Amino acid sequence: MSAAAPGDPLSDRRFALSSTADERTLLDTFLDFQRDALVRKCEGLSDEQLRSRPVPSSGLSLIGLVRHLATVERWYFQGVVADAPWPGDLFDLTDDFDAPFHDVADATGPETFALWGEQVAVSRGIAAARSLDAVGSTPGSGAERSLRWVLTHMIDEYARHLGQADILREAIDGRTGE
Repeated sequence: MSAAAPGDPLSDRRFALSSTADERTLLDTFLDFQRDALVRKCEGLSDEQLRSRPVPSSGLSLIGLVRHLATVERWYFQGVVADAPWPGDLFDLTDDFDAPFHDVADATGPETFALWGEQVAVSRGIAAARSLDAVGSTPGSGAERSLRWVLTHMIDEYARHLGQADILREAIDGRTGE
C-alpha cells in the first residue's frame, strides 16, 4: 500500500481489507489499528507532556493510559487467554488498583512504550498460537473467556481510552485526532 496522509482512508489498513476478510483477520487488524492509534496520539510529545494531566477535572495522563493498556494487555492475554500462572502486575507500586494511571512522576515515554510494546508482542504471540474458540479463565474469578471475546474486548478497551487520549492531546498542544 502506498503512503497516504494521516486520516486518509487509504492509509488505514482496516479499509484495505477485503470485504470478505475472515473474522480472525478482521479482529487482528482492528486491534492493531487501535494499538497503532495509541502511539500516534502520543507522538512528538516530551516526557513532561506525556505525564501532564491537562484536564483539570481528571487525573488522567497519556503516559498513564499507555501504562494502563500495557497492564490490560498482560492481564487478558497472559492471565486469561494463556491460562497460565499469573506473571504478576507491571506496576505493583501501591495498593491503588489504578496505580498505572496515578504513579507516573518518574515514568518516561521511551521506557513506558518499550514496556507496552513488550506486552503487545507477547499478546500477539499468545493470540497467534490459538484459535478464536480457545478458552481461558480469569485469574481470581475463574470466569471463562474465549480468545474471540478477548480480542473484541481489547478493541473496545483501546477505543474507549483513545477517546480520552484525544481529549488529553488536544488539551496539551491543540492537536486533534485522526
